[in-house]
Amino acid sequence: MKRTKRKRKILVLGGGPNRIGQGIEFDWCCCHAAFALRERGFEVVMMNSNPETVSTDYDTSDRLYFEPLTFEDAMEVYEREGCDGAIVQLGGQTPLNLAARLEAAGVKVLGTSPRDIDRAEDRDEFQALVAEAGVKQPPSGIAHSVADARRIAAKLGYPVLVRPSFVLGGRAMAIVSTPEELEKYAAEAVAAAHGKPILVDKFLDHAVELDVDCVADGRRCVVGAILEHVEAAGCHSGDAAAVTPPRSLSPGTIAEVERIARVFAEKLHVVGLMNIQLAVRKGEVWMIEVNPRASRTVPFVSKAVGWPLADVAARVMTGETLDGILGPETPDAERGASGAPRSASKLPYYCVKEAVFPFARFPGADVALTPEMKSTGEVMAIDADPEIAYFKSQVAAGSPLPKGGDVFVSLRDEDKAGGVELARELARLGYGIYATLGTSTALWAAGIKSKAVFRISRGRPSALDLLREKAVGWIVSTAETGHEATEDNARLRTAATAAGVPLTTTLAGFRAAVAGLAENGPLGETAVRSLQEWHALLGRA
Repeated sequence: MKRTKRKRKILVLGGGPNRIGQGIEFDWCCCHAAFALRERGFEVVMMNSNPETVSTDYDTSDRLYFEPLTFEDAMEVYEREGCDGAIVQLGGQTPLNLAARLEAAGVKVLGTSPRDIDRAEDRDEFQALVAEAGVKQPPSGIAHSVADARRIAAKLGYPVLVRPSFVLGGRAMAIVSTPEELEKYAAEAVAAAHGKPILVDKFLDHAVELDVDCVADGRRCVVGAILEHVEAAGCHSGDAAAVTPPRSLSPGTIAEVERIARVFAEKLHVVGLMNIQLAVRKGEVWMIEVNPRASRTVPFVSKAVGWPLADVAARVMTGETLDGILGPETPDAERGASGAPRSASKLPYYCVKEAVFPFARFPGADVALTPEMKSTGEVMAIDADPEIAYFKSQVAAGSPLPKGGDVFVSLRDEDKAGGVELARELARLGYGIYATLGTSTALWAAGIKSKAVFRISRGRPSALDLLREKAVGWIVSTAETGHEATEDNARLRTAATAAGVPLTTTLAGFRAAVAGLAENGPLGETAVRSLQEWHALLGRA
């Protein structure tokens, strides 16, 4: 009797319970890896403890273990099933934190090695890698206590970014502008770090932040997409609106970003997915961090570029090559029909990712966007015109811009020059404008009519009164620094959220919104195409 050849078994570790900071995007990656591996004859063992995800559906994998993601449980499943390898890089930080212990216990960790994963997290080693790659990095220090953080911040100069290492969703991460704020946030970071160091970085003001998602096979690295954040640097990537292809980057900057991706894929021996976060200021590219694992943007990027990054990553982790999957590298002009990915900066349309937040269900919560993730979902919008794509994303995220009426505008001093011209465009489109005294003065000097109101802490009527009376349908308020302004902004954001009024908190978001209104008209009529129709433009019908 002929014996049936045993299938190779692969254990896929999921992301665990769904919560703010642990995006469902990681579950998407785990599912697509399972689908791709099963199609190629592997037996997939899924281990996860989330009843609300597709990865725990009965038909996603061959075997399902509904168990907590702990070292002991993972080892028991691996040994009981006689697995040939385990994938840890698709479920976010939770399974990644188990990688080194699993490998030490005899588990064959597929893809990027735990040693290289730790090199990306270890501040000293990572700084050395960045220096070798010839990339700028904000000056920083490593602290183990609040006193250490205080000393490092004084040396670097404020503002600084304080963050614990090896945490999920940017938890306890904050931009700190004063020594008083440092005392509070450094203590929270120390508590969240559980004995691991906290990182204190000089924060880059007025920078454009980028997310770069790649797949590598140990020899070749392919950039899936470069996402340009709409918000200024400092907002968690899971919360930021982002657009691809990038709009403000020069060809030289894009080439440098792609070079950085190739260099770090090589230096970290990446096999599978890699996410890089960069900042661009005055044409210079600065390194923020590299994560040799799946990121929250992988599903969005896969839909944008028309090829599934998680599927490809799973295949290279089990021995295939990118040349064999995507075809050999070819000139941009020949890409598309062959199936090989186009340049990440040359899609024939624009895709916008916008976050969805739960603030309406948490009255009184501060809705300011920070390095700590707060979103609970996201939407995707596509259009040939980037402004209309952004406009669509706001409608889809539940914050449709008003078709007319009055808008409240409050601009910090450094945003007034650009914001005044945007207000001029709003007036041209027929919107009425309320503004705080300083902003109203700037508008008056530019020949733009507005109705002045007080700042919240300085008298009435204020923006809170306008919201109570339903006098405005849109709030634009870019953040000032200082205790009084911080309290005012927190009250304004909370009131706008409770009233269901769309809120824009950055000059970049204001600019994109006004451009979308101008392109699309106040009535908001937009054309709709299926995702397949957009992908047909790539040459892959």
